[in-house]
Amino acid sequence: MHYKTPLEIRTYTELDVPEMAEIWNDVVRAGSAFPQLEELDLTAAQAFFSQQSECRVALDQQGNCIGFYILHPNNIGRCGHIGNASYAVASRWRGHWIGEALVRDCIIRARLFGFRLLQFNAVVHSNTIAQKLYEKIGFVRLGSIPGGFLMPDGHYEDIVLYYLVL
Repeated sequence: MHYKTPLEIRTYTELDVPEMAEIWNDVVRAGSAFPQLEELDLTAAQAFFSQQSECRVALDQQGNCIGFYILHPNNIGRCGHIGNASYAVASRWRGHWIGEALVRDCIIRARLFGFRLLQFNAVVHSNTIAQKLYEKIGFVRLGSIPGGFLMPDGHYEDIVLYYLVL
């Protein structure tokens, strides 16, 4: 796999949290990918990221966080073996295969954490770039939920569910 820029992916540290929060909040403000309505301040971001099973960051050549993912159980108890993840890439770095590198790294890490599947519950139908990426990697499209996502302009858009057996 060839990236348009050299890339390092590693487990996040507290020093990464301000850049992670900035990237996360950009996605939340855009309102077309993450279900959250509220942005994370630094304290909330520190707590949120620390509660995940894993957070890994993609770094540019200068060591700046340009994207990351969070990995955690999709559910509890008898369904706790199914992982869920969210990915965020800084807007200026989209189109440089950072997202693909993060998804592939997440699959490896999910296996190491003992997850048997990854399940994505709410891929917005208009997010065709994510859908093409997931399908290229081998995720199976499970179906869609009509009107499952509230868009910023007030209309409801379908969400698509995906899974990958690890």
